[in-house]
Amino acid sequence: MRAAVFKGTGQPMVVESRPDPKPGPGEVVLRVGRCGICTSDLHMTSGHGYTYPAETILGHEYAGEVVDVGPGVGSLKVGDRITAMPMTGCGACLECLRGFPLGCAAMRSLMSGYAEYACAAESSVVKLPASLSLADGALIEPLASSLRGVAMAGIRPGSSVAVLGVGAIGMGAIYWAKLLGAKDVIAVAKSDRQRDLALRMGATCFLTQADDLPQRIAGASGGPPEIVFECIGAAGALSAAAGLVAPRGTVVVLGMCMSADSINPFFAGFKSLVVKFSAAYELRDFEAAARAMDRGAVEPRAMVTSTISLDHLPVVFERMREKPFGCKTLVNPGAA
Repeated sequence: MRAAVFKGTGQPMVVESRPDPKPGPGEVVLRVGRCGICTSDLHMTSGHGYTYPAETILGHEYAGEVVDVGPGVGSLKVGDRITAMPMTGCGACLECLRGFPLGCAAMRSLMSGYAEYACAAESSVVKLPASLSLADGALIEPLASSLRGVAMAGIRPGSSVAVLGVGAIGMGAIYWAKLLGAKDVIAVAKSDRQRDLALRMGATCFLTQADDLPQRIAGASGGPPEIVFECIGAAGALSAAAGLVAPRGTVVVLGMCMSADSINPFFAGFKSLVVKFSAAYELRDFEAAARAMDRGAVEPRAMVTSTISLDHLPVVFERMREKPFGCKTLVNPGAA
């Protein structure tokens, strides 16, 4: 198969030939139809913080068609259209039984969406409803990641929410917060480049960062927001979120900053804040995202701003380190 392979920090990926994957027990092989480029891929190939080993095939936001089935697989067959959590666990521990293999001590990565074929564990697979395209399927992973964090926040009808950062995870947080009944959903970004998309996803107000941001947020929602989602993933964002949220409010960290960040415990304690961290998703989050799109949710589709071939991926990937390419760029490994 053809795959885009990470060769090490400071080097572009190289498209080369690799052996086709073979499914192990409880696994399937899918022909990748679409795979989203995640900013975590950029961060974890930068040399700052955790960095993937050289020769890794990245890509974890994938969807495709099953082409081979391993021993013991009973619920999937060749031709099924699927998406999947890009990991598997032992299958027997409490975290695996809860649908959270990321928490399993034997967790194993199954990402390789930047290739023509990838493996997926049957226990981590969600079949795509007939109404969803493979491009829709590739959006389920980031939508599921946002959903897990939004569910942790305890949003109630009428809640006031601010979302810091309007990448794919921030856009997902906006969408789910509005869907779960938030009255005010204020999107905050460095520039107004994504204003229209944020409003389309459900934001009731869009603000750019400035010294008077707390006053402008309070003016838009009648006071400081009860819940702030940190979706920036950069040092200083956690402290900024704590400064914006209302007393006794909740901060949910979805940005996954790769470097040390800080928060003033006295300040946070004085405000009686609750701070929660969310990583990835559970299987039920994948299933809920698929159901939402199957019921007619069209807003997430607007996040896809470009689709590129595998051959274009190395150049586009490196350019994305310096300049964003819209909200979500998808890779079509089968395209010429």
